[in-house]
Amino acid sequence: MFKKLENMNKVQLIYFSIIALTALGLGLSNDVISNYFKDAYQVSAYQRGLIEFPRELPGVLVIFIIASLSVFSDIRITMVAQLLSIIGIGVLGFFTPSFTIMLIFMCINSTGMHMFIPLRDSIGMSLIKDDDIGKKMGQYKGVSMIFTMLAGMLVFIGFRVGFFSFTSKIKWIFIISAFILILVFILFFVLEKLIGEPIKSSKKVNFVFRKEYKYYYTLVVMWGVQKQIMLVYGPWVLIDILNKKADTLAILGIIGSFIGVFFIPAVGKWIDRFGIKKLLYADALSFIFVYVIYGLLSAGFSTGKLATIGIPVFLAYILFVFDRMSTQMGMIRTIYLRSIALKTSDITPTLSLGLSLDHIVSIICAYLGGVVWSLWGPQYIFFLAASLSLVNLYVASKVTEEKISNRVKHILEV
Repeated sequence: MFKKLENMNKVQLIYFSIIALTALGLGLSNDVISNYFKDAYQVSAYQRGLIEFPRELPGVLVIFIIASLSVFSDIRITMVAQLLSIIGIGVLGFFTPSFTIMLIFMCINSTGMHMFIPLRDSIGMSLIKDDDIGKKMGQYKGVSMIFTMLAGMLVFIGFRVGFFSFTSKIKWIFIISAFILILVFILFFVLEKLIGEPIKSSKKVNFVFRKEYKYYYTLVVMWGVQKQIMLVYGPWVLIDILNKKADTLAILGIIGSFIGVFFIPAVGKWIDRFGIKKLLYADALSFIFVYVIYGLLSAGFSTGKLATIGIPVFLAYILFVFDRMSTQMGMIRTIYLRSIALKTSDITPTLSLGLSLDHIVSIICAYLGGVVWSLWGPQYIFFLAASLSLVNLYVASKVTEEKISNRVKHILEV
């Protein structure tokens, strides 16, 4: 019995190490990729939009890729994912290939990353006792957040002292990221040996489309639009127009992660206290507010009417951090789906369909955003996003709390 308990503790320790090192590795690669595109390839806003096609395509295909590997255990597939990430980011670290070749290896890296994300949660939950799942999942998230902040600190220091650079022949930040992912690969190998029996979750490709879920699909599609504006063109204002480097974005990322430690639990409490309807309103209004102000600022910066130092830039920083907080509001959509689900077996396949819709819309939106930026100016991307966020307000107005409450009770009874 003591041996079994000791083995369980080792398993948990190794998995916590995996979560920590993965967050660190991604923080040294994925979180600084926009600066890499600008510094190493001097890409335009139009090209930045095109780049999102090979970056987001794996998100559409990942459910089919994982299903095709269903004969293997979750850990084995995750090890394949790590190898793809290592190859992709390692090549970009050792070489500065042509733009086209760079896109290929970036796609390889992105495929590994997209494969890992759903399997990480699946493996993590399988290692937790049923009565301990909430506590442990919270600990996983906390460890990930801490090491994401640590990665931001390393990025800031590395670029400030000149050790990291995207214009040098060797991109040490990517090399270190690849080395960390090699450690993750080894830890997964050790984890599999300790567990003994393979972990295998259902990998059947299964989508559910019901008219009753139309407002959830609408929210997902709108999130696909908002996500691209938030993650691609929000930073691009700082990088391209204000000429901010990776160290500046790293500091903003650290601040966002630190606030997120307190913000994420608060969102859960707000859902319980105010209800989904009010939170959906708040989510929609926050997007409209951020994008209108961001649009006005980017117009001022690009035309020279606003100074690129001082208060206007500080305001852009605040909006950037506030915008990142909005990504944590995703749990509202998931809880909304759970509350309206006709049956609990619909939830996972509907989330899968939502993920695919999200990535398809993201690819389209990224390209169109680059066109809008190039032809008319960056502000119109944000004004368009603010206008489209009115759809979120419409969905919020259609949510009926009483129906949701009754549906939640029905699910709990089942």
